Amino acid sequence: MTNLDSSWRRVGLIVEDSETQALRLQALLESAGMKIVVAPTGQAGLDLAGALVPDVIILDVELPDMNGYTVCLMLQEQAATAKIPVIMLTHLDSNLATLRSLESGAIEFIPKDVFAEAVLLESLRQMGLLPDALPDGNES
Repeated sequence: MTNLDSSWRRVGLIVEDSETQALRLQALLESAGMKIVVAPTGQAGLDLAGALVPDVIILDVELPDMNGYTVCLMLQEQAATAKIPVIMLTHLDSNLATLRSLESGAIEFIPKDVFAEAVLLESLRQMGLLPDALPDGNES
């Protein structure tokens, strides 16, 4: 894509209880061209997902009121949110956490490590939610 009009801007929902991490992700994704809404709990995430029907949900596993697997399963049960792609982004990096994420309906599992932000951006580009990056790192 070369010229993006205002209708292209995608909406993402971040469900993350760490305000610092949520703000960091919000800044990263907004600078890449998305509109981001943040929910600090699983229930707030479910409520916002139903009200906004975002283009993608980035979901932490460990939340104060319920775990991300439960949130993901509940999203799958609602007609309005069942088709929203969910990316699990968590510090958990075990095979079990990956399997549980995928079994609960997430389309991708990204462990929070030094590569997480780059992997997230690339995943969103491959999903068509962000413009392709040019070789010099500028957005198209």
